[in-house]
Amino acid sequence: MAGVLRSERVWVETFTGLRVTQFARLLKVVRERGGDGTLQGRPWSLPLAERVLVVAVYYRTNLTMRQLGPLFGVSSSTVCRVIQRPGPLLAMEPVSRPVDAPERMWIVDGTLIPVRDRTVAASSRNYRFSANVQVIVDADTRLVIAAARPVPGTTADAHAWRASGLAEHCQGVTVLGDGTYLNCGMVTPHRKRPHRALLAGEEEDNAAHRKVRARVEHVIGRLKNYKILRDCRQRGDGLHHAVQAVAHMHNLALAS
Repeated sequence: MAGVLRSERVWVETFTGLRVTQFARLLKVVRERGGDGTLQGRPWSLPLAERVLVVAVYYRTNLTMRQLGPLFGVSSSTVCRVIQRPGPLLAMEPVSRPVDAPERMWIVDGTLIPVRDRTVAASSRNYRFSANVQVIVDADTRLVIAAARPVPGTTADAHAWRASGLAEHCQGVTVLGDGTYLNCGMVTPHRKRPHRALLAGEEEDNAAHRKVRARVEHVIGRLKNYKILRDCRQRGDGLHHAVQAVAHMHNLALAS
């Protein structure tokens, strides 16, 4: 059965949120990482460009594999293999520490992502089984710098941050966080003390802090335009691969 979707401009731009030139850069990265390899000695039923399109469409729409199969003219099991094998190759590379690190500002926040796999999730404050993912964003460019591996959604942001290992990646860079990141080496808002109101200067500092820190929330909202981050059905490392790939596609859409 012939598929409907092909790696052509109209389908790429409609179903992935990327322009054709941006999709071509993503395809180049996957090819350089060995995406052209065969599956256990036999060729893939789809060319590399369409395999990458399968993964991008899956992350963008969160359609089931039974729904995606007819769109590409392949079986649902083939879609599953495409997502599991070439899918991790879409991951972004963490941004290296900038030369002008003291002049840069990064923002950190955690987000809860609903996930079906109970081994990586826990019943959290959004009343769903979710995982906590820590995200670092550049305050000026809105690019995602790095994203940590998921931890259970009941993990406090400060604990998730310390366990993520991302703090070493931020050496020499000013990092903003909200009040949950106290004693994590970040710039956090002034706290109200019992029976003592904030001083006028502290109120102004907190207002400026909120205005800048809101940028990470906007970026996370854009990441969640990829529906896979609203209800992830993948197991094991599936959520981690999805977050990394979505962050990569987000950065491609912003940078070019």
